[in-house]
Amino acid sequence: MSSEARLARALWIVEPGRAELRSESLPEPSADQVLVETRFSALSRGTEGLVFRAQVPPELHASMRCPHQAGELSLPVKYGYCSVGRVRAGAAPVGQRVFCLYPHQDRYVVPAADVVEIPDAVPDRRAVLAANMETAVNGLWDAAPLVGSRVAVIGAGAVGLLTASLLGRIPGIDLEVVDISAEKDELCRQLGLRCVRPAAARGACDLVLHASGAPAGLETALSLAGFEATIVELSWYGERRVSLSLGGRFHNGRLRILSSQVGSVAASQRPRWSYRRRMQLALQLLADPAYDALLARPVPFESLPEALPGLLGRAGSTVTELVEYTP
Repeated sequence: MSSEARLARALWIVEPGRAELRSESLPEPSADQVLVETRFSALSRGTEGLVFRAQVPPELHASMRCPHQAGELSLPVKYGYCSVGRVRAGAAPVGQRVFCLYPHQDRYVVPAADVVEIPDAVPDRRAVLAANMETAVNGLWDAAPLVGSRVAVIGAGAVGLLTASLLGRIPGIDLEVVDISAEKDELCRQLGLRCVRPAAARGACDLVLHASGAPAGLETALSLAGFEATIVELSWYGERRVSLSLGGRFHNGRLRILSSQVGSVAASQRPRWSYRRRMQLALQLLADPAYDALLARPVPFESLPEALPGLLGRAGSTVTELVEYTP
């Protein structure tokens, strides 16, 4: 490896609300490792926003570690899990396009088993959605929707829209996306989905999936669930407390709230599916060009520390912030 390739720069969150780029030296790839040069990474607004603001509860620091994280969630920390690049050396073909659950860094050395080849039909930019698509797949495995079900997906963020797009492929599904922002209507239309405000949403749903990240969204989920319906909670709240009205309809309606979290393969699939096989499926599902609508205009990696507060804080018609690396 050349002297230039031995050096890397990575984004570190150094204190609540502030990040910087730090340099580090890379080891020579061993026989079972690869050197990856990053082309794009993506920000997960929900989880990475909580990390950036140091709002991850201390008791969850160990369980919420991401692969290849450096430092601790008490800060400083190198965090992230949506990286796409090309193999430059090591145990895989040079030039192979790969996805890796790696923080925001311009090049890195990892075990070859930790990267997943990107299908030819999926361009680099769109492949950064693989981690969110994996969450959507796992959430639907937990939810087990049935043909003909009336379903609401609350929250038109990346996970919510990917989940809804997969639900829309099931025959007979009567589906609505529910979001408080009218700016999401056009984005939903591009994905073949219908988006409504909470006040206009239909009730009596067989299944509700909540992905807004806001406690008020979960309250809306309770109001839309029909008798003996299931509400699947895909959001993560960090240190925020969630207050719910669990009298009346919750008990009389015999409702069920189910937590779904991507850190474990859904119980129904666990005997047959590995993490790697699930990620391969997520990448294959991204072949649809419509998913490009989820991606914002790329931000240069060199500008990321200054741009990060605004990127993690804004909400609008695009839902996934993209970071581009200079080749």
